[in-house]
Amino acid sequence: MLTCRAVPNRLKSKLGRRPKLGQHFLADPRYRRRIAEAISVGADDLVIEIGPGRGSMTGLLAERARRVVAVELDAALAVELKSKMEGDPRIEVLQGDILSTDLEQICRRYTTDKCYVFGNLPYYITSPILHHLFNSRTVIRAMGLVVQREVAERITGAPGTRDYGYLSVLTALSSRPQALLQIPRGAFAPPPKVRSTLVEFLVTSRFPEWDCHTRERFLEFVKACFAQKRKSLLNNLGGIYPRGRVEQALAEAAEKRPRPLPSRLRAEQLTLEEFVALFDRLAGEPQRQ
Repeated sequence: MLTCRAVPNRLKSKLGRRPKLGQHFLADPRYRRRIAEAISVGADDLVIEIGPGRGSMTGLLAERARRVVAVELDAALAVELKSKMEGDPRIEVLQGDILSTDLEQICRRYTTDKCYVFGNLPYYITSPILHHLFNSRTVIRAMGLVVQREVAERITGAPGTRDYGYLSVLTALSSRPQALLQIPRGAFAPPPKVRSTLVEFLVTSRFPEWDCHTRERFLEFVKACFAQKRKSLLNNLGGIYPRGRVEQALAEAAEKRPRPLPSRLRAEQLTLEEFVALFDRLAGEPQRQ
């Protein structure tokens, strides 16, 4: 089964520095229970938990799932959690970096095609983790992730809104996200400076015919479209492709819209399908050097 791996090594190395792990543990038992009840983990699920810390959610997940594999980067916390969960056959603790973890291999080991991923993510590394998980989407059924509220708003942002951007398109490409629960700062120890949201992603395969290379090229294209949000698509893409060809591609894409394209269309006005249509028209064009 093919998965894509494109997480930069510099981001992986940042995770190895313990002072920068950005860990905020879920301390309030009421919110731990509410989270466990909100996500769609079932009795047959293999759950892969990202960054379990001291196991505040691990036991609750094990109550609902067939098996929990908890992946903890911090070596000391992993040893502590292994000792705490020793004797519970439903729980396995692995010490390692989720960005280097082969989710497909874990699924094979437990003879399942799909898993559920849960994590209370360090806020500064949310985007690379999402990239890694979506690159492993063929073995993931769904994901429940606790993220910074502002990030959740960008993940679920709709075209034409202030929050819509690259992260919205990345997410829509591989999933249907839904914000399930708002979590206050006081539910964590230590309390973070930002508010949090539990988001569940139902993983989909919107363009199964794309290989990893095409997918990565498309995401780079979307990044270029959003490079300067105040600029029009013509100006953002005109620095990469021949300007006349960009104008033609925009005109061709406009033919499928129920309404005319604005003369100075911006990236945040396009749906996922319109990004794909524009990409298809420009993908074969030579880029400016």
